[in-house]
Amino acid sequence: MIQENAIVIMAKAPVPDQVKTRMTPSLDPGAVSNLYYNFLLDKIEQVKNIEAQAFIAYTPETEFAFFQMILPSGFNLIKQVGADLGERLVNISRSLFGQGFKKVLILDSDTPNLPVDYIKNGLERLDNSDVVIGPCEDGGYYLIGLRESQPHLFRDIPWSTSRVTELTMNKAQMEGLKVSLIEQWYDVDTIDDLLLLKSDLDSYSVDRKGIFFCENTYREIKRMNISKLFNSCVSSNIK
Repeated sequence: MIQENAIVIMAKAPVPDQVKTRMTPSLDPGAVSNLYYNFLLDKIEQVKNIEAQAFIAYTPETEFAFFQMILPSGFNLIKQVGADLGERLVNISRSLFGQGFKKVLILDSDTPNLPVDYIKNGLERLDNSDVVIGPCEDGGYYLIGLRESQPHLFRDIPWSTSRVTELTMNKAQMEGLKVSLIEQWYDVDTIDDLLLLKSDLDSYSVDRKGIFFCENTYREIKRMNISKLFNSCVSSNIK
């Protein structure tokens, strides 16, 4: 049977000073890039057992060999093409609908502990909605799902601001599209976000089915001793 659902992970190459830059200089750029690499591994784990064709949309183009090296069985690579995030999302969704997919779900790679059920719920909601959005606590979104190409949803959006979800919903509603919001989650962009993630994983690192999740990120956080590093940075700033 030909798979009709596509799930796309938006991914950057884990290059120092190119990913999670809001965590530096509090943390070393090399440590931050290693952390993001583990975010990406855990995002792949979230997706790999869902009934859909999985893609990693990668950037920059020069890092094709890296992504090919980490590409799991059953996943495909797709280039991110465009001057900004909006253009890249337009081009990715248009390409996949052009290949015949009936549902396209696009995920960030900044939510390593996102419950898998949220992703599955996003796909299910597309049965009765034109657009599905998974909002982040900071006003962005960790997930957007579509039933057909909707390029206007990604144009003239002030990316990385607190109004991304609000403005996207407004655009969809102005077009008469039925929008479904799923559960809110948090993405990990700052040191405070990282400490929250560590706290959550310390207290709830095994899901209700007894399966360990976010294993790669949790291992890396423990190895880095984030709390100690952060306390050291705070002490230095006070002095």
